[in-house]
Amino acid sequence: MNPEDPELQPRQPEALSAETPVESPLATAADAALKPEIKKYRGLRWVFMGSQGLRAGWSVLIFAALAFLVIFLIATIATAIAKAHHAPQNHGITALTTIIGESIGVLAIVLAAALVALIERRRSLLAFNLTGPRRLLNFLYGLVAGFAALSMLVGAMTWGGWLHFAPPALSGAEIFKFAALWGVAFLLVGCFEEGTFRCYLQFTLTRGINFWWALGIIAVICGDLLLRAKGNGVWGVYGFALLGLPPCLLLHLKKTAGAGFWQAAWVTSTLFGFIHTSNNGENWVGIFAAAFIGFVFCVSVRVTGTAWWAIGCHAAWDWAETYFYGTADSGLVAPGHYLTTNPAGNVLWSGGMDGPEGSLLVIPIILLLLLAILVLYGRGRQAASVPVAR
Repeated sequence: MNPEDPELQPRQPEALSAETPVESPLATAADAALKPEIKKYRGLRWVFMGSQGLRAGWSVLIFAALAFLVIFLIATIATAIAKAHHAPQNHGITALTTIIGESIGVLAIVLAAALVALIERRRSLLAFNLTGPRRLLNFLYGLVAGFAALSMLVGAMTWGGWLHFAPPALSGAEIFKFAALWGVAFLLVGCFEEGTFRCYLQFTLTRGINFWWALGIIAVICGDLLLRAKGNGVWGVYGFALLGLPPCLLLHLKKTAGAGFWQAAWVTSTLFGFIHTSNNGENWVGIFAAAFIGFVFCVSVRVTGTAWWAIGCHAAWDWAETYFYGTADSGLVAPGHYLTTNPAGNVLWSGGMDGPEGSLLVIPIILLLLLAILVLYGRGRQAASVPVAR
C-alpha cells in the first residue's frame, strides 16, 4: 500500500485559535466517550480495512466477482431451459435480446452493489452516486442532451455529405412499437453501463485511489491491449490514457483536494473505452470517443451530484443513434430502426462501419456537450455524493 493512499492519510489536528475554548480533562473524556472511536487496524486486518472501512480495491474485486457470478448463474440456467425446450438460438441483436441481456446485467450489478454495501455496513445502495438533488429533472435533462447531441452529429455529417438518408424503414404502429422497445432496451443499457462505471466504480475508486494506483491500473489496461488485442481501435485507449496523464500528475504534485475523483475518472473512462475494443467494427476514433464521453459523464456526476444525468444522456444517445436515425453502431445496424442512413466518403468523417461515433466530428460534439454541462450546472461545483477521503 502506498502511504499516499487517501484511505491511509491521517486526519490533521485542527489548529487552536485565540477563540478556541480550552476544555477540561473531564469534559474531554466525556466527549471522547460519546464520539465513535477511529479504529486503527494492525496486522492482516490493516491489509483489508482502512479509515473508511473495507479498502476500495477489495470492494471492487468483491463487486466484480459477485456480478460475474450472478451473470454466469443466470446465463447457465437460461441456456439449460432453452436446450430443454429446443428453443432456436438467435445470435442477432434485437430490441428484445438487448432487453433480456441488459436486464441480467442490471440485476447482477444491483445485487453485487447491494451485497458490497451490506459487507461495508456503512452505506446504502443509492449512495453509489444515485442520490443528490433534482434526480428526475437531471435524468430528463440528460435525455434531451443525449438526443440533441447525437442529432447535431448526424446533421453535421449530412451537411458534409458523409451521411445519406434513405426512405424510413418503419411505418404505422411499428414506429411506436419499436420506439418503445428500443427505449426500454437503451434505458437498461444506460443503467447497466453507468451503474457500473459512473456509479459503483467512480464512487468506490474515489475514496481509495491516488495517482500511483491510477497509473498502475492504466498501465495494466494498456499492457493487456498491447499483448492481446489487434486492431479494433486500441489506439483510442492509448490516446485517452496519455491525455489524462499530465493533469492527473499535476493534481498529484500539487496535492490538490479532491484529486481522487479525477484520478478515478481517468481510470473509469479509460476502462470504458477499453471494454468497447471487444466490439466489431470499432475504429480508434470510436474508442477514443467512448472514453471521452465517459469522462464527460464523470464531470456530470461532479457538477450535478448524481449519475442520473449521465444515465439519461447515455440512453437517449444510443436510442437516437440505433433506432431513430438507424445508423451503424460498432459495425451493426440493428433491426427495427425508424429512419435509414448510409455512410459515404472518407471513413474518418463518415465513421464507416463504426457509425457516427467513429467520425472525427464526434470529438467537437462531445466537447460541446462538456461545455454545456459546465455552463448549465456551474463550473467547479462540488457534487454532494462525492466521498471525501478521511
